Amino acid sequence: MAEPESTVVNTNVKQKDPSRALVIAVTTRAIFNLEEEHQLYLEKGKDEYTRHQQANQDKPLPPGTAFAFIQAVQYVNKKILENNPAERDLFDILVLSNNSPESGVRIINSAKHYGLEISKFCFVSDEDSTQYLKSHGVKLFLSADRTDVCNALRRGVSAALVFQQEVQAPSTPLRVVFDGDAVLFSDETDQIFQEQGLEGALQYERAMEAIPIGEGPLKAFAMHLGKMRKKFGQEKSPIRTYLVTARSGRDMGIRAIKTLREWGLPIDEAFFMDGAPKGPILAQIQPHIFFDDGLHNIQGAQNVGVPSAWVP
Repeated sequence: MAEPESTVVNTNVKQKDPSRALVIAVTTRAIFNLEEEHQLYLEKGKDEYTRHQQANQDKPLPPGTAFAFIQAVQYVNKKILENNPAERDLFDILVLSNNSPESGVRIINSAKHYGLEISKFCFVSDEDSTQYLKSHGVKLFLSADRTDVCNALRRGVSAALVFQQEVQAPSTPLRVVFDGDAVLFSDETDQIFQEQGLEGALQYERAMEAIPIGEGPLKAFAMHLGKMRKKFGQEKSPIRTYLVTARSGRDMGIRAIKTLREWGLPIDEAFFMDGAPKGPILAQIQPHIFFDDGLHNIQGAQNVGVPSAWVP
């Protein structure tokens, strides 16, 4: 499908090679805190919302949940280009918005105010804006709208739901935490657990130990991240990746580790929590983003101020 007519290219940012870049699409409500404006839209409609955005177009929006993640991604690009100025395997950020271009001026101005290297702004009036993700080569989509995320996943794009929260911007390098089952891996063992309980799941894992776990919805994004991470030695990498899973290390850890090895996916640290709460370890890691399929784990992460994204 052709690009929407209302695509604004940010000429202040060096354009990336779309065939090589790791393209991340974020919605305006994921990267900026637009909760007040969204409420106005719901209560008073699009016209009033547009008037408000136009009247405040020079007033920068406050940062949202994915803001620190995008800043850290920008830092990785800087380090990659320092290493090799001709490198084309870079992060590329585009903002996908259901705003009209007129009300979107505030979004563009906010990005420029914070010095965010966002290459394109796509203002789409269609109800399902996710139809444009594939044409832009998007590898990860972050949205504050559950329907958007489900549509993106159905289209085969790694996607997660961002909840608006107050977050402390952690320092660099970029730190990304993945849950295991139903995020990085498929939910095959979860399904066995639901049907046959813990003992059934343990027996299944022991029987399948030599066979890699199926791919989860964020595996493709993680592999792209891993490819970029391999450009650096472990000590100097501006990217650190973590696995924090409810699996027990003794009974279910071996297959997970063998799967990562089979995929060639470098993970810096792995934590097998055996069902224990993830919040304390996440507070220690201080990631820029944490992906999990369990809402209780997302809540635990939010309680310790960790930016979280739910994979439904």
